[in-house]
Formats: sequence, C-alpha cells, structure tokens
Amino acid sequence: MIENMLAMNKIRIIGSVCLAVAFSAVVSACGDGKTKSTGWEFSRNMYDPIGYNPDQPNPNFANGITAQVPPAGTTPVGFDRYGYPHTMEGYEEASANLQNPLERTQQHLEEGAILYNRFCGPCHGESGKGDGSIVKLEKFPPPPSFSTGNSSRGGAMKDLTDGKIYHTIYYGLNIMGSHASQISPEDRWKVVMHVHELQKQ
Repeated sequence: MIENMLAMNKIRIIGSVCLAVAFSAVVSACGDGKTKSTGWEFSRNMYDPIGYNPDQPNPNFANGITAQVPPAGTTPVGFDRYGYPHTMEGYEEASANLQNPLERTQQHLEEGAILYNRFCGPCHGESGKGDGSIVKLEKFPPPPSFSTGNSSRGGAMKDLTDGKIYHTIYYGLNIMGSHASQISPEDRWKVVMHVHELQKQ
C-alpha cells in the first residue's frame, strides 16, 4: 500500500515538473509585448544568404554592382550559339552546312510530332497543309503547304533542307515569329525531323 502511494507521488511530482517546464517555455516564448525581438533563431545563416542579391551594392567589384555584364563571347549555360545571321546568305549557309545531329528514331519522330503540333500546328496545321486553327479564323493568311507549296524565299517547300527549316524556326519568317526562346536546340531538330515527314505527304 505504501509502495503504491510512493509510486503515485513520484508520477505526480514528475508530471508537475513537466507541466511547469512546458508552461514556462510557453510564457517565455510569448515575450513581454514591448519588444520586436523574435528571440534566438536556430541556424540564422539559413535565412540570411551569404551571396548578394542582383540589385544590391557589392563592394567586391570596382563599379560596386552585383549583376555584372558577362565577358564578351561567353555562352550562357544551356544556350547554343547559332552562328548563321538572319539574312538570305545566312539562310543559304545554314542549308549547306547544317545537318540534323539527332538519329532518326521512332521516339524522336513522336516527340517531334508533339512539339510541332504544340508550336507550329496552330498555323501550319496538323498535316502541314497550312490549315491550322488560327488560319481558320480568317485573320491570318495561310502558310504554304510543306508538301505542295512554294517558299517565299524561293523553291518548293518539300525541298527545304535541315538547315533551312532550323534557320526558319530560329529566326522566324514573314509573320511567323522566332521560336528560339520557346523551343530548345534539341527540340528544334525533332521538329525539323517531323517537318520532313510532312513534306512527303
């Protein structure tokens, strides 16, 4: 009986101590309402980055600016430099020198079809006949058919080479805008591959 009472008293004492510690922790965390201090913070360096933000002054550079202009001739990560100018000469150079580096596989053809339908189909049409959904609104002239039309630069659309198609995707032509910022270099070649399929129809 006495042993049971001692055990009960130990449990009550331990419980009271735990309750007092928890209460004091809650009260001390609330603050006194007069200060803006948030108290101690764990891993303060996780909240305050060591690096400078682009718009912050930076004493590490002579001009005091954080966002420096890259050195001339550098190429950003993930960016392919395209060396053919937006001229007729550049178009012909691309035709003579550029070949699709991707292997013609079923996967590349399928991905090319998806990309084409997403970016090109609204104007050129799913089958490449120039009858896309935007053209059907009758607000824009239809682009020439890939299989039967003639290019505004001369020659038949069915004879367009890898380089000519890629050059046109990169820079655009007439009312077609550039897709260089929308389609990655590898995906452009997949679209080129699909356009060649449409030229055969």
